[in-house]
Amino acid sequence: FGGVGDGVTSNTAAFTAAMTWMTRFVGRGGAQLNVPRGTWVTGSFNVTSDFTLFLEDGAVIMGSEDMKEWPIIEPLPSYGRGRERLGGRHISLIHGDGLTNVVITGQNGTIDGNGKMWWYLWWNRTLKHTRGHLLEIMNSRNILISNLTFRNSPFWTIHPVYCSNVVIKDMTILAPLNAPNTDGIDPDSCTNVCIEDCYIESGDDLIAIKSGWDQYGTSMARPSSNVIIKRVSGTTPTCSGVGIGSEMSGGISNIRVENLHIRNSAAGIRIKTDIGRGGYIENITITNITMDKVKVPLRFSRGADDHPDNGWDPHALPRVKNIFITNVVSYNSKKAPMLQGIEGAPFEGICMKNVTLLGLQSTMQWNCEYISGFASDVSPAPCPLLRSNASCTLQQCIGGLYRTSNEPLLGSRTEHSWSEVGYTVRPRRHPFLYTVRTLSRQLTKVVEKVGTTVSVGLFKPNSWFPERFHISCGDSS
Repeated sequence: FGGVGDGVTSNTAAFTAAMTWMTRFVGRGGAQLNVPRGTWVTGSFNVTSDFTLFLEDGAVIMGSEDMKEWPIIEPLPSYGRGRERLGGRHISLIHGDGLTNVVITGQNGTIDGNGKMWWYLWWNRTLKHTRGHLLEIMNSRNILISNLTFRNSPFWTIHPVYCSNVVIKDMTILAPLNAPNTDGIDPDSCTNVCIEDCYIESGDDLIAIKSGWDQYGTSMARPSSNVIIKRVSGTTPTCSGVGIGSEMSGGISNIRVENLHIRNSAAGIRIKTDIGRGGYIENITITNITMDKVKVPLRFSRGADDHPDNGWDPHALPRVKNIFITNVVSYNSKKAPMLQGIEGAPFEGICMKNVTLLGLQSTMQWNCEYISGFASDVSPAPCPLLRSNASCTLQQCIGGLYRTSNEPLLGSRTEHSWSEVGYTVRPRRHPFLYTVRTLSRQLTKVVEKVGTTVSVGLFKPNSWFPERFHISCGDSS
């Protein structure tokens, strides 16, 4: 296609011609474009369906410094405008819309956004339009991104939006730690997403789950759900390892984050929302997290108090509930976890278990206002508002959920997602009913004796994502 990989010559026309040719094979077995060793400078280009982009070892796709090669496109409907500026936004370096079966992979080749030009525009406040992403795939399904290094994105690095069945794995994502808004991976109004085995250094969130901005996100109502994040490590001195929100107006639910290692960062896990967002964040599981020199290991709070325009609704309050945090170890944090709700929209059903803070620099042990809940086996002793179990209905009758290996899980009166088979319940009082409901069946047990172990006997579904189940308990009478 006439490309020249000398690091100088523009290959925009060559990539565009190649992609035009590849569209001939959509629905006919697909096609693969191999990018050989060399530095291939290009402006934005669109990929197609039934397509593989493969970067060989030593291959670099480099973003053009000519801003004209990053055209302006319409804003996302769930945002109503560019995220940084009114009106449209610059297209991503690699872009796709309305696609099926796309693979972007290689032998650890590199895609470099050449972002410094864009960062200076942001620092100097001379941006006219919102910066483009390194990779954005829209309205698509069956997407695989793997085995590559992404560097120096102008804005958010990988941005799947309105997509389903997305796998991002074995990726290295790098940006200078002062590069503004260079999020690593931002699934946005997406379902069935798996992010695993990635290393990220960023000037913003390593991973941020989103679903639209204020009234535009609420109107579109495209949630992010069924997202699994595991075995991710990295650092971000200004933001969080995993952020949920603050653009969450379409709703975010059924998220599992496990086996993270975050270091030298501002926050480990952050849930952020705000007045005007509306929407919901619910059914979040965070487990097996290790942090080192993270300023605030866990933070739930309001965001930046920013809105797309004057049409936002000050009465649109977000709902945050059913957040389960287990097996967290944080070394050398400056502050203890900070959980700050919103007046009129309290955060509900937050449970933390086996959270250990070692080398904590803060001398304040507890500071509690406007809360209620239950605590046991906590040191130092919690504030009085958390010393009564009167409001913890489930804890009164269930000691917890257990795998058959007796590894503890959390029980709650809500929905869960687990893929293992064979659960047990350990009651604290008797008699009571214990009910498990899935989409396909219901199972009820009557327990007569304290300490009885009851097998729930769930099954593993034939899908990437386990079938949700709802548990409840009460007196047998």
